[in-house]
Amino acid sequence: MKNFRNSVYLTGLAGTDPIVVNFSDEKKVARVSLAINEFFKNGAGEAVCQTQWFNLVFWNKKADLALQMIKKGAEVSIEGSLNVQSYTDKKGEQRLTTEIFVNHLEVAEKTEA
Repeated sequence: MKNFRNSVYLTGLAGTDPIVVNFSDEKKVARVSLAINEFFKNGAGEAVCQTQWFNLVFWNKKADLALQMIKKGAEVSIEGSLNVQSYTDKKGEQRLTTEIFVNHLEVAEKTEA
């Protein structure tokens, strides 16, 4: 096991349209939330749907691609890497945030019934 790799693959629904911030003509970032539903039965045998949210980050040309392809509610599949950062909040408490820096994006085409 010499070749460890920081890689994650997810498929879910876009919770937002991309939010883009331009730093300069060629530097920009787009952010999108991704919802993934997991279904299971609890101890009482009741069906439960649990939603997990992930923060996707697209840099530069990938930000342009995200802006063109992703709309809220679209089915999105990504491959990327995890990025964990720490920061101090307004109360002075240390917090962690996890984002996924997207390397590859696919958006399912909607079909009309």
